[in-house]
Amino acid sequence: MDYEFKKNTLDGSYHAVFSMGHEALGRWLVEEIGKDFTKMDTILAQISALKNSTQEWRLIGDELTLSLQDNEALIQANFLFSDDDDEYEEDLHLYDEESMSLCGFEDFTLVLDAWRAFVIRF
Repeated sequence: MDYEFKKNTLDGSYHAVFSMGHEALGRWLVEEIGKDFTKMDTILAQISALKNSTQEWRLIGDELTLSLQDNEALIQANFLFSDDDDEYEEDLHLYDEESMSLCGFEDFTLVLDAWRAFVIRF
């Protein structure tokens, strides 16, 4: 998984650009986590607690939800949880792939630590 963090010096906004298949992770970092170190600490504590466990833990955000289970972190757009398939056109189902990211706890922890270091630095 390749990624790059950027900060717009004109408006102070953050950007996280991830390789194909992990775009939702970048959106989640920017839109749901930002500089919330308390959330980051909570997530890291949950990862430690859930290692080698079958239990699930979720953090539901405004647009995206993080699910931790089976040593994997899954980020999904909240609209994917909707049972109303008629609401979206058939062509939009291809967009679902950009609305979901899955990675192991180890990679997810590295990304979260790198994000923390980046927002502290900038």
